[in-house]
Amino acid sequence: MATLPANIKDLLSDLIARYRSRVDYLAVRLEAAEGADIFLRSDKIETLTEGIAIGGQVRACHKGGWGFASFNQLSTLSDRIEEAIVAARLVGEEETLLAPIPPIQTTCTLPLTGTDPRHIPLAQKKALCQHYSDILRSISPHITTTSIRYGDSAQHVILATSEGTLLEQSWVDMEMRFAATARNGETVQTGRETTGSRKAYEDLVGLDAQVRNAAQRAVDSLALPPVRGNTYTVVIDPVLTGLFVHESFGHLSEADMTYENPDLMEVMSLGRQFGPSDLQIFDGAAPAGHRGSYFYDDEGTPATTTQLIKDGMLVGRLHSRETAGKLGELATGNARCLNYHYPPIVRMTNTWIERGQTPVADLFNGIQEGVYARNWLGGMTNGEMFTFTAGEAWMIRNGEVAEPVRDVTLSGNAFTTLGDIEAIGDDFFWDESGGCGKGGQSGLPVGCGGPSLRIRNVVVGGEALDEE
Repeated sequence: MATLPANIKDLLSDLIARYRSRVDYLAVRLEAAEGADIFLRSDKIETLTEGIAIGGQVRACHKGGWGFASFNQLSTLSDRIEEAIVAARLVGEEETLLAPIPPIQTTCTLPLTGTDPRHIPLAQKKALCQHYSDILRSISPHITTTSIRYGDSAQHVILATSEGTLLEQSWVDMEMRFAATARNGETVQTGRETTGSRKAYEDLVGLDAQVRNAAQRAVDSLALPPVRGNTYTVVIDPVLTGLFVHESFGHLSEADMTYENPDLMEVMSLGRQFGPSDLQIFDGAAPAGHRGSYFYDDEGTPATTTQLIKDGMLVGRLHSRETAGKLGELATGNARCLNYHYPPIVRMTNTWIERGQTPVADLFNGIQEGVYARNWLGGMTNGEMFTFTAGEAWMIRNGEVAEPVRDVTLSGNAFTTLGDIEAIGDDFFWDESGGCGKGGQSGLPVGCGGPSLRIRNVVVGGEALDEE
């Protein structure tokens, strides 16, 4: 088990006291981590590892300039502090503006509700992956490729700052990903499922039906007609809603994306109306039990819940202490780093659209021709533009769900799409499968949630319309 030295807090306090006068701000974050990683591709084991890592990072700020150093030998800590301070003093030319937070001295652990994955032998985890792989391959001879990925990670972090914070936190995170690709001649279709937890190893066990459904969707899609490309009114399920709010709007709410971009800052001006009056969007690590939940962020700011959209109007954004200080706003507890190799940057936590009041069945009323899309296969965003691929989809005809179709991609502008929301369902689902990437830090655990949505004027890509 990866552990930090018993006297490490005393050592950190002594080092902070020695160096604090040389910069405006100094923070040392130490980390002990351990975990397992398994990857099976078409029944072949490509990765089967367990590992531990002990290291840390130093951040120093002087006249607005930052110095950063990471290390994996605790014996070099004082040298790394010196390096970070020298770098900060070399580049600092302005004013250090960090939103104030109260110093914290506490120890906290995200509680598990079941078995800690560290207590499960690697052979048992491998057997679980093999079991799911067997299910994927058993569905049909048309299944040509399968993949199973398992990962768990336990992190124990100590943060000490020149402002008096001495914070100790620990948590465990787990994730599994399943994929099956089916082929019939030139037609290729893929079904995927992902699940994650910060609660118990048991949450990854007993997923046979979910795994089977992923493979079955791939096989069933081989015989489906592709959707006709057009602009439609669409209904999306809560899983796609969660993906949409995270990818296409959540990243734009991260203040480091805006405060150095005048054009985006103008677009993302507080008080601007983006959606209907019943649209509410939040982000926050304070709600317990989700993969983006924690007590304090990696700067020691307490977890909060930030309302981003209220009654359709932009009212908030996500901050580190630096972005909050430069914009004269409150720190929101959204400074996160993947591990000690990276500095904290502004990241989402759990992002969701609040449930509405429209019964889900009524979302389809009056749609003469539209698309109902569920789940997701993948997607990409570029600024405010997005493109997502649905995991499964059906045509809507005369207010009813009709024939299934494949190759459904949904594209648009995030701001325009928010304004085109016509109705918000009264259902809600938390998707704990997210692993967010930004700034080279990929796989950061997040949660996404929301209700079903009805949206007009969505560009749906598929087979081109025949010319008349």
